[in-house]
Amino acid sequence: MNVHVLLYDAGKDSEGIHSLELQGKTIVLMFENSDDATRYAGLLEAQDFPTPSIEILSKEDIEHFCQQAGYEARFVESGFVPSNEDDLLLLSPPQSNKDVSNWDNKLNTEIVNEDSGHNQEHLSDIRKRLEELL
Repeated sequence: MNVHVLLYDAGKDSEGIHSLELQGKTIVLMFENSDDATRYAGLLEAQDFPTPSIEILSKEDIEHFCQQAGYEARFVESGFVPSNEDDLLLLSPPQSNKDVSNWDNKLNTEIVNEDSGHNQEHLSDIRKRLEELL
């Protein structure tokens, strides 16, 4: 099965895969639907984050990479509905990002960091941005 992932500098020595830092774990998102991956990439760009490219890769390859690197792969299926606050990050990136200007020159992750818990203001902002996309 193929999935859509967000890569930075795809095909270059400085290639990196987009990931989230969530409860001490590094999470790599694998989107079933290309539109969901495109929407997520657009939300990152709207936050002045570097624009990732959307690449189609084997789900098994991403899971193997994550296992080797000590990361967790999360599959975001078409029509995904979040069941808790952490699941919201699978639909919309957090407001605060780690600096990505100096990542290593190897396949590595650029971590998006959520420094504080989700509060009502954050949830309202996510809702507003999603509504603007529709």
